[in-house]
Amino acid sequence: MTTDLVQFLSGIDIFKKLDRTELSTVADSLRRISAAANEILFRQGDEGDELFIIAEGQVAVTVRLPSGDSFEVAQFGAGTFLGEMAIFDRSPRSASCVTKEASTLYSMSSRDFYSLVHDHPRAAIKIMYRMLEATTGRLTNSSKFLSDMVVWGEGARKRAITDDFTGLYNRRFLDDAIEDQTAQALAEGRPMSVLMFDLDHFHAINEAYGMEIGDHVIKSLVPVIRQTLRDTDLPARYGGDEFTVILPDTGPAEALEIAWKLVHGVSELTVLQEIDGPIDTVSTSVGVASLPGHGKTGSELKDRADEALYAAKSAGRNRAEVWKRADVGA
Repeated sequence: MTTDLVQFLSGIDIFKKLDRTELSTVADSLRRISAAANEILFRQGDEGDELFIIAEGQVAVTVRLPSGDSFEVAQFGAGTFLGEMAIFDRSPRSASCVTKEASTLYSMSSRDFYSLVHDHPRAAIKIMYRMLEATTGRLTNSSKFLSDMVVWGEGARKRAITDDFTGLYNRRFLDDAIEDQTAQALAEGRPMSVLMFDLDHFHAINEAYGMEIGDHVIKSLVPVIRQTLRDTDLPARYGGDEFTVILPDTGPAEALEIAWKLVHGVSELTVLQEIDGPIDTVSTSVGVASLPGHGKTGSELKDRADEALYAAKSAGRNRAEVWKRADVGA
């Protein structure tokens, strides 16, 4: 068995520079492990004190995500090793390791490795040199993995707060952001305004042309919104053809100017003029509400902006209105 093990070890990367006598010494320090499928070898956070060499089978390395889920980083098969850093400083494991199938492994403890360093320093130096090379390569791959994870996480974050149809923020983001922005503005004594707007006669457009054209009209608003708003503004599709915009550091007069720019920009759209049908114009009505005079919470500002929006509808549409108490029930 020792001869077979020595032969096996000679093919393992970290032992390739050892002669047969040195390999035999290493073989004597190893402990054989038979593991069933799905057996946990170690958990993320456990104190590490063993190097593992896989003789047969397959093991997976996983990390725990902030969500609590496990994410598989890599798989290792026969002839590979893992956990090499643990035998140096007994630091907590940076990942978990579990067998994917019935596996046979050999382990070297930190204590046995330091005995090798003491008794056979030449062999230990060879092993450490190969470990350093292997670890450098793995750290390079880990850096790429972490970079990929950051990109993946950023993409997931964006997907969670973005409206797929328009690319603007979604209602979930808006509902959270408006409360945060309102509280911050009040605490710092800064102005803030909210716009709510939707398309005039959108139901009639859908009835005349169908929902596909209606969707096309909604999408045509996005360039107008982006061109009209500033980089600090937060536009969101609130649902259907309804949109909400948070305007930081903006009082009611300036917010009304921006609202009117939206009105004029939308009125210049020619998307329906390209289609033979009963409606050839696109217009919007916009409601404006501002801190601190129109409300003290994000929810109140949305309600006031919505009331001002309906006041704009009642006044003839294709216009912008700032909230007034008389708007309630308009």
